[in-house]
Amino acid sequence: MGDVRGFLKHKRETMQYRPVCERVSDYAEVFNLKSDEKAREQAARCMDCGTPFCHSSCPVANIIPEWNDFVYKGVWEKAFAMLDATNNLPEITGRVCPAPCEYSCVLGINDDPVTIRENELSIIENAFKHGYIKPNPPKTRTGKKVAVIGSGPAGLSCAAQLNKLSHNVVVFERDQKIGGLMRYGIPDFKLHKSVLDRRIDIWKKEGIEFKTGVNVGVDYSYDKLLKEFDAACLTGGSRKPRDLTIPGRDLKGIHFAMEYLSQSNKKVSSEKFDEPSITAKGKKVLVIGGGDTGADCVGTANRQGASCVVQIEVLPQPPSCRDESCPWPSYPMLLKTTSSHEEGATRKWSVLTKNFVGYDGRVRKVACVEVEFSQKDANGRPMMKEVSGSEFEIEADLILLAIGFLHPEHEGLLEQLKVKFDPRGNVKTDNNYMTSVKNVFSAGDMHRGQSLVVWAISEGRAAAVGIDRFLMDY
Repeated sequence: MGDVRGFLKHKRETMQYRPVCERVSDYAEVFNLKSDEKAREQAARCMDCGTPFCHSSCPVANIIPEWNDFVYKGVWEKAFAMLDATNNLPEITGRVCPAPCEYSCVLGINDDPVTIRENELSIIENAFKHGYIKPNPPKTRTGKKVAVIGSGPAGLSCAAQLNKLSHNVVVFERDQKIGGLMRYGIPDFKLHKSVLDRRIDIWKKEGIEFKTGVNVGVDYSYDKLLKEFDAACLTGGSRKPRDLTIPGRDLKGIHFAMEYLSQSNKKVSSEKFDEPSITAKGKKVLVIGGGDTGADCVGTANRQGASCVVQIEVLPQPPSCRDESCPWPSYPMLLKTTSSHEEGATRKWSVLTKNFVGYDGRVRKVACVEVEFSQKDANGRPMMKEVSGSEFEIEADLILLAIGFLHPEHEGLLEQLKVKFDPRGNVKTDNNYMTSVKNVFSAGDMHRGQSLVVWAISEGRAAAVGIDRFLMDY
């Protein structure tokens, strides 16, 4: 490393966020990028550790210490080349990844870890600014044709890698624009869509073909797909939402989080949609679910002018720092306060939703009860128990269910192909990501279940290797 004592000279400094009063009035990104000089200073904190545990915690195996060293030395082009070798979408992960690498940083044993995710973002933005990223289409083609169904991070990464391997790639997307939940699920204030469009434009120039508004299995038959392509990769994500089937669920004003976020993103980009508009303006909003999707709903509701926002979670409040249940270098379940929470929300933990209450067909409040997890079952797993006498109500006229996803949508293409599923309902594959149907592969959330963007990228890249082996008979 260039400065082996950098971690002693500099403390961890994260990127600065725009003032709350300013950012809640628009959908521009909430943060300001670090200056190159500040990024170099933070990269200097990367230690000359004997075993960089950050490697093993990064699903795409980013070569973190090496590109941190290049950043510190100001050799930005080499830093980009090393980052580009392992990650197809660093401008995305640099913005939205929860950075499991940072929780296994050796410096984190007794100090604040290196700002790995933000350093990654600095590298890729510097590369775009200085023109290091240029279209590089293959000079020859293998003549093999591959269809990628779904344009989320898994599909795009798979397509990019296959294109580099000189195959002809067509990406099918049923929505009107490319990007999957990166475009329709993540709000612009976290990931502005110009960032996504910038990368897609490069891939178009490199020869990848994109077909939008095409629902494979509905308006494009699966048998036609298998005839026209030498292989296909299913990367449609895990989009079957988990529901809350309790009394009053049929009342109006209760929506899945992704319905709400997708509509909001379409409104921001002036994209048309057919469904009735969902808005938080002037409403008392209740978000059920304490994860990142719930936080995105909080930030969106504040920008739409909600009168108040409450977020509840059935699990107990996580600790603010590591305890014996999550020792280093494991990924800890810690209390996470996002930029959306800072903008205004009441958060409650250990709350079970019992039933929705309303009149005139619309929801007006929610009956809840506090729960505890002090006892464990025979397998040592915590058991939920309602706290006697703790019943209460929350007034709400817009309720957003952000409680995760079950599995991919089986209706349509998957049922027609008759692929096999694992016990959780995800598409089952072999070690090369091939499904039970020859020539058909699967990767990302459709294969592994709901997970992180960085895991989807990793699976997309790995599936591309399996497809290439199959096509070229390695």
